[in-house]
Amino acid sequence: MKLLVFSDSHRSLSGMYAAIDRCQPQQVIHLGDMMYDAEEVAEHYPRLPFCMVPGNCDGWGLAVPVKKNITLGGKSILLSHGHRWNVKSGYDAAIADARAVGADILLFGHTHIPLLEQLEDGLWMMNPGPARSSFGLIEIENGEISCSLLQTK
Repeated sequence: MKLLVFSDSHRSLSGMYAAIDRCQPQQVIHLGDMMYDAEEVAEHYPRLPFCMVPGNCDGWGLAVPVKKNITLGGKSILLSHGHRWNVKSGYDAAIADARAVGADILLFGHTHIPLLEQLEDGLWMMNPGPARSSFGLIEIENGEISCSLLQTK
C-alpha cells in the first residue's frame, strides 16, 4: 500500500497534483491548513480515498475531528495537524499520544519543517513539510513500513 502525506498546502495545489500523478498512491492524507485544498484535489481523483484533519487555519467549529487514529495496510496511524500538540515547541505530547494508542506511525504538520525519524521503539514520526515544496511517501508491504520525504518539483 502506498500513501501520500501532505500538509500546510495554503492554496498551493500543483505539487499535490504532480505527486499524486507521479506516485499513484492508494490513499492520500492531508494534515490540515487549508483542508479544502485536499477536498478540491480529491474531486479530480474520485476513486482515490482521502483522509484529512483540520489545521489551525481551517477555522474553528468544524465537524471534523482534529485528530484521527486510522488503520491502513494493517498499521495504526495517528494523525493531526500538530497545533494542539504544540509541535513548534517539541514533540513530546504528540509522541505520548501516539504511544498511548499504540500507533506505528505519527503524522503531523504545522511547523512547515519536514521531519522524518524512526524512534528507538519503532514509532515512525513524519512531518511532510509544506505541500508547495515537499510531501511524505509511506509504503506498507508485507507488514513492513518504509517512509521517505520527497520534493514536489
